[in-house]
Amino acid sequence: MNPLKNHEFLEKNSVILLIAIIITVLIGGIIEIVPLFRQETVIEPVEGMRPYTPLELAGYNIYLREGCYNCHSQQIRALRDEVTRYGHYSLAAESMYDHPFQWGSKRTGPDLARVGGKYSDDWHVAHMQDPRAVVPESIMPTYSHLMKRGAKLHDLGNHLKALRVVGVPYTDDMIENAEKDALRQALGETRTDISGLKERYGEKVQARDFDKQPQLVSEMDAMIAYLQVLGTMVDFDATKGVDPGALK
Repeated sequence: MNPLKNHEFLEKNSVILLIAIIITVLIGGIIEIVPLFRQETVIEPVEGMRPYTPLELAGYNIYLREGCYNCHSQQIRALRDEVTRYGHYSLAAESMYDHPFQWGSKRTGPDLARVGGKYSDDWHVAHMQDPRAVVPESIMPTYSHLMKRGAKLHDLGNHLKALRVVGVPYTDDMIENAEKDALRQALGETRTDISGLKERYGEKVQARDFDKQPQLVSEMDAMIAYLQVLGTMVDFDATKGVDPGALK
C-alpha cells in the first residue's frame, strides 16, 4: 500500500482534508490541554504557600480594580539581570491561588513579585498618596483616595466561596470568619485577639494598622496588606534545587 496515494486522496478532496485537519488538531489539543486540568502535574508544591487572608484578598481586588498590573508585573524570569535586580526567580506555586494571575506583560514600574517587606507601611502610604514625593521620576498617578474609602469587607465570605470552587483551599471556618478575620488583621494584635486568624492562615500573618488610621479600615489597609505579603510566603533557602522548569 502506497501512503502517497492516500495523501493524494486527501489533497484532492478538500472537505475530507478539512475534516482530517480538524481531527488532528483536536487530538493534539486534547493531549496538551487535559493534563493542565490536573494542577498537581504542572505546579511543583512549595512549602509556605497559603491562600490570601481576607484582607489581603480585598487588597488584591483593589489592585485589579485600579489596573496596577498594567504597569507592574509579578514575574521574575530566570535570567541573571532579573534575579540580581528583583530576587529569586518566580515559581509557578507562587501564583497558584491567583485568579487571575498577575504576571503582567510590561513594566512601566518595577516588578512587584518580591516587594513584600522591602519597604515600610509608611513608605507605601506616602508612595500611594504622592508617588513623586518618594520616587521623583515616577509617572504613577496618585491613589490618595484609598485612604478615604472604607475597605469592602462584608462580602468577603462570598469571594472565598467562589475561589474555593476553582480550587483555592478555603475551609468552611475561613469562609465563616472572613469578615472578622479581615477586621482583626487590620486592627492588629495590640487591639484585638488574632489567635484565630493565625490558626487559620499561619503564624507569619502580618496583622497591624497598615495605614495608621485607627478609626477606619481603609482600602489603603487592604492594599498594603496585599503588597506586604508578596514574595514573603516561600522560604527560598528551602527551594534550592527546584527545577526552573517550574517557573511561571
